[in-house]
Amino acid sequence: MISDSETRGKGMDALTNQLGEVEAERFITLIMREPFDYTEWQRTLWVNVGVEELSKKAMAYVSRENQGDQ
Repeated sequence: MISDSETRGKGMDALTNQLGEVEAERFITLIMREPFDYTEWQRTLWVNVGVEELSKKAMAYVSRENQGDQ
């Protein structure tokens, strides 16, 4: 397990890599402004998606990510 500091750093890296610095800061501001229940969000995230469909989506995502490494 990595430290909290490393987790924060990797999280910020992920956000800035995907959104850029300004939009990453904006995202953090939006999250802090609104009450957000991560547990409830996870509970309702894939309600209408079966295991097979979710697996296919995950495999497609990994395949796309791996193509970017080449």
